[in-house]
Amino acid sequence: MADPQEESKPLLSRVRGGSGRDRPEGAPACRSVQVGPGTTARRDLCLDQAVVFIEDAIQYRSINHRMDASSLWLYRWYYSSLCQWILSFTIFLILFLAFIETPSSLTSTADVRYRPVPWEPPCGLTEGLEALCLLVFAADVSVKSYLVGWAQFRKNPWLLAYLVVLVVSLMDWIVSLSLVCHEPLRVRRPLRPFFLMQNSSMMKKTLKCIRRSLPEMASVGLLLAIHLCLFTMFGMLLFTSEKDAGQDKERLTYFRNLPEALTSLLVLLTTANNPDVMIPAYSKNRAYAIFFVAFTLIGSLFLMNLLTAIIYNQFRGYLMKSLQTSLLRRRLGTRAAYKVLSVTAAGEAHPEGVGVKPQDFLHVLQKVQLNSDHKQAIMEKVRSHGGDLLSADEFQELFDEFDKRVIKEPPPRPEYQSPFLRSAQFVFSHRYFDYLGNFMALGNLVTICAFLVLDADVPPEDRDDFVLGILNFVFILYYLLELLLKVLALGLRGYLAHPSNVFDGLLTVVLLVLEISTLAVYRFPHPGWKPEMLGLLSLWDMTRLVNMLLVFRFLRIIPSMKLMAVVASTIMDLIKNMRAFGGILVVVYYVFAIVGISLFRGVVVAPGNSRGARTGNPSLGSVLRAFPVAAQSPHPVPLSGPAGQAARWLGASSARPELLAPANGSAPCGSFEQLEYWANNFDDFAAALVTLWNVMVVNNWQVFLDAFRRYAGPWSKVYFVLWWLVSSVIWVNLFLALILENFLHKWDRRSHLQSLTGDSEATSQMTVELLFRDVLEEPTEEELMEKLSHHPHLQLCR
Repeated sequence: MADPQEESKPLLSRVRGGSGRDRPEGAPACRSVQVGPGTTARRDLCLDQAVVFIEDAIQYRSINHRMDASSLWLYRWYYSSLCQWILSFTIFLILFLAFIETPSSLTSTADVRYRPVPWEPPCGLTEGLEALCLLVFAADVSVKSYLVGWAQFRKNPWLLAYLVVLVVSLMDWIVSLSLVCHEPLRVRRPLRPFFLMQNSSMMKKTLKCIRRSLPEMASVGLLLAIHLCLFTMFGMLLFTSEKDAGQDKERLTYFRNLPEALTSLLVLLTTANNPDVMIPAYSKNRAYAIFFVAFTLIGSLFLMNLLTAIIYNQFRGYLMKSLQTSLLRRRLGTRAAYKVLSVTAAGEAHPEGVGVKPQDFLHVLQKVQLNSDHKQAIMEKVRSHGGDLLSADEFQELFDEFDKRVIKEPPPRPEYQSPFLRSAQFVFSHRYFDYLGNFMALGNLVTICAFLVLDADVPPEDRDDFVLGILNFVFILYYLLELLLKVLALGLRGYLAHPSNVFDGLLTVVLLVLEISTLAVYRFPHPGWKPEMLGLLSLWDMTRLVNMLLVFRFLRIIPSMKLMAVVASTIMDLIKNMRAFGGILVVVYYVFAIVGISLFRGVVVAPGNSRGARTGNPSLGSVLRAFPVAAQSPHPVPLSGPAGQAARWLGASSARPELLAPANGSAPCGSFEQLEYWANNFDDFAAALVTLWNVMVVNNWQVFLDAFRRYAGPWSKVYFVLWWLVSSVIWVNLFLALILENFLHKWDRRSHLQSLTGDSEATSQMTVELLFRDVLEEPTEEELMEKLSHHPHLQLCR
């Protein structure tokens, strides 16, 4: 294993054939050497370095890592498909543990009224799996720290944080085992999403952009806070009157005290309680509407949209900056490979020493982990140069092939001798035959819609599916005939070469199997066809499944419509290139769900449940309810003495549970209990995720604020308001800004390139990097040389 001090010395001497002092002692050097026993080994090292540099360029990775022979082997092994798959699976596993560890989500429903006692894993099962995951992460951080070197490790905040999170998680894991898995709080659970973030460079980049945008978002947030506070005080003064019943009702319902008034207007800012909040006062005097209209205009329509505009302005260059950074890494990797290979060429029959021998590059390319189609295209391009040395520009142009999506030629069609078969082949391979298939799919969809409308008021057990069954049978026969005729015209390989045909064929086979199963079990359809249930599915269930697949098959029309196809392909590109942003959302959801479980587990009690909270470790929310602040609730629970404190510790009142969970008939209209929102709770991880989603949508989120205020205490509003700020205000606006920028850029670029090339198919086959290549700024020669000269482990500039 190479010494770090040796790694800092140059591996390429500045002077061709220079003295040994330019080479690390005991390490092979990539130098021009004419003769000597180590020439072959040094040449092999140069070629291996070029392989790694090219792979770094393909994957847009940093080249600042160790470059000795053993480190190169370790580096390629670490980034192999198997090793990366193991690491990705480990990250998935440690995140998935939240669904099965206590509190387990392994129940059919989250409704506290019907939820059975879930299966809880024995102590040590999930902890053992977690220990294996932590061992994998420990190996991961060890390999990464070794490959980048100690000097780079100390400067990398992500690697340092990785080490800290691992140490904290391990200590908390030891505490869990020492307490036999009965610890009240697991610190390591909210830290698990860090393993996902540190493994994605794009997620790190997205997080950095979000951090840079926070000051501007904070300025608008301050304006919103001032706006909210001013209107809150104005409202409390306005709706206070001893004579006006409308004012008094408004005050008692929405402006009774400062926290209630702030909550009411905060919810109105999201328009979730509009017009409910203004009706009591507006019903008595229409002039009161001015207050609420002014608040909504300034807050919702001006300040909130201003926040969206500011976020969009901050992220307007996000895509281009990301692509520019990727381009710089690509150029650095290719230029480093060129430098290494040109040094090798300089020591052999090319006294000029400028350029790369094509045979050396072909030898290196054979070792590179690359798609075979791309590799073949590059090899053909290299062979076209003959035996001439490749210049730096020619070497760089070869790597543009990586950004091109290889369009495979369709297999040759079968050749028929019969004139009739040749005519049939021409007809059934024509695009008009596809149009006929689309028309039939549309007709099938219309018939299903018609029967859904006609049978909307008929119970399933009284429906006569005779006509619909016959029509579905006819359409499925046509789809089967279409499949066979296309196979006849294109051949089996030609048919499967088109993704749309694979989609059609797979659904047709599934529909045919379902139809045959239906006929085998329930016989042929006839008037009054309502047989008893036989087998796993009833006739109605089989019909529903067939109809859903037929509706899904209608998506085949998308590739046939040019404008829709461009939009669909653009959306797919957006999804592929915004996975990092989606990963940030997963991290936020995970952390808030774990914190929510710690705070609110067991606080929502089923109506009539006199046993109090369910068994298990008490939540932090249960502890906080023991404080006097819970007495500010409009439905206080009269508990006193040790018995009352114990009941509060368990999470519910055993003395008067009906105050916490009234029966549905006695609950106020629009309340948590009357709307039967019992499945929205934090009793397990899956339920917490759904609850957070419902709050993020902000439809009726005031119901959650009120319910958890009564069940857990007024402090619970802080949690939900923070979640609203992070999810609905920040994340949704960021998502909207990124969608706008990505879509507008891609749409404009595709339209521009299509107008130049006249080929919409060619532009749709470009990757995002190649699509924007002509508007990105190429790194200058000086910039590349400056970056390469500061490589911590290799002297690349001679």
